[in-house]
Amino acid sequence: MIDIAYVRLMARYNRWQNESLYGAADGLADEERRRERGAFFGSIQGTLSHLLWADCIWMSRFAGLPKPKGGIKDSPSQYPHWAELKRERAVFDDTIAGWADRLDPAWLSGDMTWYSGAAKAELTRPKALLVAHFFNHQTHHRGQVHCMLTQAGAKPAATDLMAMQA
Repeated sequence: MIDIAYVRLMARYNRWQNESLYGAADGLADEERRRERGAFFGSIQGTLSHLLWADCIWMSRFAGLPKPKGGIKDSPSQYPHWAELKRERAVFDDTIAGWADRLDPAWLSGDMTWYSGAAKAELTRPKALLVAHFFNHQTHHRGQVHCMLTQAGAKPAATDLMAMQA
């Protein structure tokens, strides 16, 4: 399904895209970042906060890192201050990239069992599928943020994977 090269590429893509979106969002007033825009997690900041929370929950499962507080419902308000959210995002992008760089290819071939708060059940799925979901989830919500930023007049960079510098 996926291999280590994919994981490392997507970790780099994650960082590159977050730098673009956060850079574009920096040019907006705080009230614009917090404005309700009809997205699933409401605002630009709420969606970015959810995304960091979700990355933390998946990395707690993949790498044994501490679980974030709260659940999905609380995730948009997990990081209420822009400077903190921006700082934590950059630090966690380094964490994801470091994990990808150290990942043993054999790890991807196994299954993972975890308790899903969203499903309210213990689930078992292939690790490779879960890692693909992890990166797909990031791309999905960054697409929402890109749209909201564009609507607010900000100019994030291209999102095409092929546009990323090697």
